Amino acid sequence: MTITTQAFLALLPILTAAVLLVKFRWPARRAMPVIYVMTLLIAVIIWGMSWIDALASTIQGLFITFDILYIIFGAILLLNVLKYSGGITTIRNGFSNISQDRRVQVVIIVWLFGAFIEGAAGFGTPAAITAPLLLALGFPALAAVMLGLMVQSTPVTFGAVGTPILVGVKGGLENPEITSALAENNMIFQDYLQIITTNVAIIHAIIGTFIPLFMCVMMTRFFGKNKSWKEGLSIFPFALFGGLAFTVPYLLTGVFLGPEFPSLIGALIGLGIVTYAAKKGFLIPKKEWDFPPRKQWPTIWMGSIDMSQNSLENAKKISMVRAWFPYLLVAIFLVISRLPQLPVKEFLGSFKISWNDILGTSINASSSPLYLPGSILVLVVLITYFLHKMKAPEFGKAFGDSAKMIIGAGFVLIFTIPMVRIYINSGNNALELSSMPLAMAEWVAGSVGIIWPLFAPTIGALGAFIAGSNTVSNLMFSLFQYGVAEKLSISGAMVVSLQAVGAAAGNMIAIHNIVAASATVGLLGQEGTILKKTIIPTIYYVLLAGILGFIAIEILEVTDPIMIP
Repeated sequence: MTITTQAFLALLPILTAAVLLVKFRWPARRAMPVIYVMTLLIAVIIWGMSWIDALASTIQGLFITFDILYIIFGAILLLNVLKYSGGITTIRNGFSNISQDRRVQVVIIVWLFGAFIEGAAGFGTPAAITAPLLLALGFPALAAVMLGLMVQSTPVTFGAVGTPILVGVKGGLENPEITSALAENNMIFQDYLQIITTNVAIIHAIIGTFIPLFMCVMMTRFFGKNKSWKEGLSIFPFALFGGLAFTVPYLLTGVFLGPEFPSLIGALIGLGIVTYAAKKGFLIPKKEWDFPPRKQWPTIWMGSIDMSQNSLENAKKISMVRAWFPYLLVAIFLVISRLPQLPVKEFLGSFKISWNDILGTSINASSSPLYLPGSILVLVVLITYFLHKMKAPEFGKAFGDSAKMIIGAGFVLIFTIPMVRIYINSGNNALELSSMPLAMAEWVAGSVGIIWPLFAPTIGALGAFIAGSNTVSNLMFSLFQYGVAEKLSISGAMVVSLQAVGAAAGNMIAIHNIVAASATVGLLGQEGTILKKTIIPTIYYVLLAGILGFIAIEILEVTDPIMIP
């Protein structure tokens, strides 16, 4: 079987998913079971993967599904608890006091607060937290999901305190040949990771500075009364200011401190600067922008969770400090639990539910429920119950509403994530073929040659689209990207950097990220509509990253500090 045939067959489930979701507008609950079966049959019949390995991969996927659903449930439960305690009304009024302009709210809440959550927790948490918060502030559910997914770009490479680099790139690249080449150049692996970190931070800072403006433009074009690009562009000075307030400290942190804290420090500094500036009206247009009246919204914009003003008007009054305190606790607990210098991370991660060598295969699965952001969210929910002096019936309603929402997301993800694991594990086969993702990547590499840097970010995005994770994409493709660079005699560090940047951008279109974010606002069934929107900023990101990488390699002649003979 030729590599071209392999690549086409590997791509077939992804193409089918795109057609069903976008062209025929199937909801994911119908499309993903079909895609799971198609992937399973291709892996077993064409790739020669054993049924036992396929079943073990499915079980492995179910472990991951639990982790994701747990995070979603915690985010929804916190939102509903704040809804019934009266905290949401206070938060909404507080943002209105800073600025009633929805574009300003997007820069502060989605771009900066979302980036902070990404830096602390990663793994889709920003959309799961910011989307319901936007819904509570009066944003259409569809807009909230779109915007929540867009922030899962620039901060993602350094999300979860640097996991995509420290685990993804390191785990994907570390092999005897590279380690030996580093030793010959008096370098250790950490030095090489820092070179990649610096490259990534520079590329992200250039592209990401304009993401807040991109968010505003997408919002005014698709959700404004006038469907206007211009209304989004009119906030260019403030949006650029908000972008730079994050990306400048983000870049400096990446270059001088490493991969753990760029997103965290950039977001913290940016939040302080931009919130103060917004209160003073700095660079904010005189004409405020808002959505059309709610009664004019198309049905497709709205989810099943009611956060309208009328639904909250009877809620009791909560002070601003008490209303925001749960989200502050989430941020604090996430940071404390992720810092390797503290014993908390090791303690929380020590409790594991594991299944090694599933069904006699080499496939393993594990979950660390205490370490998951879901546990932190649930803990904060319990604290909020007492802090906001809630009554048991109020909490019961919040829990019931959240449980109903999780059922729809769960049905989709129990097919989506196992499909992803079959894709990734398809390299375990009797025919000794590369895994399906690697087959696609190998075909692209052989077809494009010296202009590979233009396409390297797209491979990273494809990996994230399949796996829903920057870290997993880096694990799958980092060594492959390095190998292509070696064959072409160009900088392996730069090409791997482009992989990491593209993998971050791919989180905007990852199916299970879309499903997870949609579930938090009650919008299941509109995955294709969301994908058609988030593909726009994803294309912007991978194209510009590819161009910057090509310029760095071919024009600036950036070289690699090591070369494997």
